[in-house]
Amino acid sequence: MKYEIVELKEKIIEGIRIKTTNQNGKSMKDIGLTWQKLFTQGLYENIQNKTNNKTIGLYTQYEGDYTKPYTFIAGAEVSKEVENNEQIVSTIIPKGKYAKFVIIGDVQNSVGQAWQEIWNMELKRKYTCDFEEYQNNSQDMQKQEIHIYIAIEG
Repeated sequence: MKYEIVELKEKIIEGIRIKTTNQNGKSMKDIGLTWQKLFTQGLYENIQNKTNNKTIGLYTQYEGDYTKPYTFIAGAEVSKEVENNEQIVSTIIPKGKYAKFVIIGDVQNSVGQAWQEIWNMELKRKYTCDFEEYQNNSQDMQKQEIHIYIAIEG
């Protein structure tokens, strides 16, 4: 699976979070429910100061590597933090080096398959903040462009 090394500036993300784990398929269920809650309960619309129409799936607060519990946040990049309701949280994606993967396909299956491949790669991961950035540039849910960023040493 091909990727490029990019240098990112700090990003502010606001969204809703859940603590989960990749063990026994728990994260697939938890992450799906988190995305569903974000859109069906009107929470995405309540995020103020969005920088664009892209959605972010953020993996952070790792308790080790990808086999250990972590926090997932579904949301959007914002230009500044604001006081939201208690369901919306803010977090910072630190500036630094990231391995950037570009996926074209189904938002669920293609992303899940990409993560399976990433977990088996020899990347020097930092396990600080990794994220998916959904470009939302196609109405066809089978042909979405998704960028996956993995924080790496260096």
